[in-house]
Parts: sequence; structure tokens; C-alpha cells
Amino acid sequence: MRSLLAATLLVLSVATAFAADPLGTYDVNGTSPDGSTYSGTVTVTQTGQTYKVIWLIGSQKFIGTGIGNKEFLAISYTSGSSGTGLALYGADGGNWKGIWTYAGGTTMGSEIWKRQ
Repeated sequence: MRSLLAATLLVLSVATAFAADPLGTYDVNGTSPDGSTYSGTVTVTQTGQTYKVIWLIGSQKFIGTGIGNKEFLAISYTSGSSGTGLALYGADGGNWKGIWTYAGGTTMGSEIWKRQ
């Protein structure tokens, strides 16, 4: 019984560690505001009190600055060809789900980040 309890606590602590912050590399799948789909990777690193977020989608690179915690991330991002935008993500276990739009946009896209 003790070993079962210890194993359960270990699993819960690992799950909590994954949910503790957004740092890491993820596979990303999304839908653009026009309905087209895309995939790639996203990497989140700590930069003081903020986060640096880099998406690699095909040949495009998007770079963002995020604020948040273990429950949410708000990110302002730029891309050479697409301009600027805003994204908001919520924690989903060790993964993240979110919505985004381009600056001045009237519709939103969506993304799911799955931890690698």
C-alpha cells in the first residue's frame, strides 16, 4: 500500500511540474483566421519576469514576448511578413490551448501546443 501511495505521489508531482510553467518545446497545430491549418514547433524560454516565445511554422518565424504563469500566457508577437499580433493561452495539463489574432484583426485563429 505504501509503494502504491508513493508511486501515485510521484506521478502527481511530475504532472504538477509539467503544469508549473510554460517553459519548453512544443509541437503546435493551429487554424488560421481564414480557416487554413498549419503545424510547426514553438519554444518558450524565461527572460526575467517575461517569456520569449518562438514559433517556427514552415519557413516563417514568429517571435513573441509573453507574460503569465502556470495557468495562462498572454503574448504579443511579430513576424516579418505578417506584422504583429496578440495571443492568449490557457494551461491544459502539460499542454496549452489558445486563440490569436493579427493586429487590427476581426477574426481569431486557434492553437494547441503539445509538449515534446
